[in-house]
Amino acid sequence: MPELPEVETVRQGVAQWVVGRRIASVEVRHPRAVRRHGPGDVHFADVLAGRTVLDARRRGKYLWLPLDSGDAIVGHLGMSGQLLLQPPGTTDETHLRVRFRFADDGPELRFVDQRTFGGLSVSEGGAELPDEIAHIARDPMDPEFSDEAFVAALRRRHTEVKRALLDQTLISGVGNIYADEALWRAKLHGGRPTDALTGPAAQRLLGHVRDVLAEAISEGGTSFDALYVNVNGESGYFDRALNAYGREGEPCRRCGAPIRREAFMNRSSYSCPHCQPRPRGSLRG
Repeated sequence: MPELPEVETVRQGVAQWVVGRRIASVEVRHPRAVRRHGPGDVHFADVLAGRTVLDARRRGKYLWLPLDSGDAIVGHLGMSGQLLLQPPGTTDETHLRVRFRFADDGPELRFVDQRTFGGLSVSEGGAELPDEIAHIARDPMDPEFSDEAFVAALRRRHTEVKRALLDQTLISGVGNIYADEALWRAKLHGGRPTDALTGPAAQRLLGHVRDVLAEAISEGGTSFDALYVNVNGESGYFDRALNAYGREGEPCRRCGAPIRREAFMNRSSYSCPHCQPRPRGSLRG
């Protein structure tokens, strides 16, 4: 699933190519793509026609586009969602779900989603911050993110540190890939209890989270297949810099020990058994 760097890369593309343009019409090709829009697909298209996109913003893994009506388009890419810019008349993608045409007859914005786990909706009055995503915490790239509040909240939790990093109400935008990468850099096992972290250790981990996300954004995110691309259909390149995630059996770039894979929440965690020793009392095998 796209994480903060991938969604931020898409946001930057939308900001460059869509902001300031007036929507001429919206074509919903598959109603499941707008299933989160309660009034339905016809209303979704009608309420957006004639509206101008004022900005492109992000909260964690969610995008929202404030409109001149005071409403906002809210989007989540899910597992395979893409927002692509295409010249009018370009052959439709196999999994095209929603098409936005603009009054300037310039490039269309297309929502393409093979698995249809993502979706778009309109948030009434949600230009500043849609109610639907107000519960999502700020991410560490947000200028208003409070390091002190996060460290304090993290250490109050009684859970594993990786579970805490994936809790979008505590810190948003971090998913499986970047949690593993930050933990590798911090030399912490994901099963370390959060309430056993010292303040300096928690602060150091947050610094590594922020560094990993920033570096991934600079590389356009991480692409393991053709499902994640930017608005121009280009893949990201951060997969070349991964130190832990997906490297089972390969040598740790710090000590040479083979990277291990462990089951975690119906997914996998990757870590170095030497640099990131499993904490005592861990239930993981």
